[in-house]
Amino acid sequence: MCRLALIDMSRDGRGMSGASSSRASTGLLLAFGAYGLWGILPLYFHQLKGVPAGQILAHRVLWSLILLIGLILVLKRVRALIAAARGRTLVLLFASATIIATNWLIYIWAVVSDHVLEASLGYFMNPLVNVALGVAVLGERVRRVQGMAIAIAAAGVAVMAFSGGGAIWVSLALAATFALYGLLRKVMAMDALGGLTVETLLIAPFAAGLLFLSMRDGTSAWGQSGGLDLLLALAGPITAVPLLMFAGAARRLPLSTLGLIQYTSPSLQFMLAVFVFGEALHAENIVTFALIWSGCALYAWDSWRASRPVRPMLPE
Repeated sequence: MCRLALIDMSRDGRGMSGASSSRASTGLLLAFGAYGLWGILPLYFHQLKGVPAGQILAHRVLWSLILLIGLILVLKRVRALIAAARGRTLVLLFASATIIATNWLIYIWAVVSDHVLEASLGYFMNPLVNVALGVAVLGERVRRVQGMAIAIAAAGVAVMAFSGGGAIWVSLALAATFALYGLLRKVMAMDALGGLTVETLLIAPFAAGLLFLSMRDGTSAWGQSGGLDLLLALAGPITAVPLLMFAGAARRLPLSTLGLIQYTSPSLQFMLAVFVFGEALHAENIVTFALIWSGCALYAWDSWRASRPVRPMLPE
């Protein structure tokens, strides 16, 4: 009887472990996919130079909403979405929608204004802000080496700030807003598709109003050419797909793991800024990035070391 109970418990344990492993594997795939797509996003926005950042943001919101509503209808999720988006969850969704819209606007402005380097710096800083939020809000602990990594990266930010080089406010704002968005999506009682749909629905009236005003005063980019209209319409899938992947990853992985994978995106952005867009790399940029990269490398090494399984001591 006892032996049978132990067998059952062992099977249950393996099942739970398998489910947990599958959940983590899915989260990793979603995270790498999202951050990889975000890493090459400047290539898209550079094609929209000359279009006001606010209009690009408005098109991102409205075309994303059309795509998401289509998915909701096809999957027959309307009733479930309405039932879930109430009370505290709706308040959190409004907050996350405001934060991600702010993040989008700053990022779009940075790319079309040739500040991709500062944007990449902001996303290099984002993992460190994730760690800070994990400690302050979720009660996660920071190991000594992780603390050293954060201090080194913070020194890099200080170099950029005190040198007056570049638009440091872009870096700080992008890091803060995206970390806050990730935190809200992690604690929210709403699935990835439903949450993103409600978020875009909440800010859609503001986006529509902005485009209406631009059409009335003759400054609208829409309708100038078929190619430009197609690019603006593509803002929907380009926006929604990686965000859905990120939201799904955020619910499956700890913030510290997301922070580690996040290095993919700013690394790609940095290479695009220097080797494709030809942005100048000044001395303060080199020092700042060297310190940031050192801190990130130290943090990554410590996270990898802590995640290694401990081998049991076998009797001799």
